[in-house]
Amino acid sequence: MNQPKVADYRKIGTTAYTGGVSGKPGDVPMQIRDIMRKLQATLEEAGAGLDTVVKATVYLAYMPDCEQYLNPIWNEIFGANPPARTVIQAGLENGIFVKIEFVAEARA
Repeated sequence: MNQPKVADYRKIGTTAYTGGVSGKPGDVPMQIRDIMRKLQATLEEAGAGLDTVVKATVYLAYMPDCEQYLNPIWNEIFGANPPARTVIQAGLENGIFVKIEFVAEARA
């Protein structure tokens, strides 16, 4: 199978754009937490962090997972200053329930 070469992130000026990240197999909360760990590492490599995320796009296989799982974990991670967020129901790979991508500002 011919897999495309894809960067974990691209940085233009001080803005970092991550690719869509999915979590290791498991239930929805496990996938969300794994994705957040992966994205945090990617953002740090780009000179940013979870505290500098300005926009998130979340793809869910099943929309009710937003209220039940995503929102509580999101609030725990981002607290009172969350990024703007779009949530989209999408057909994802087998066993993948969540995919997330971020736009963040790099630290000076």
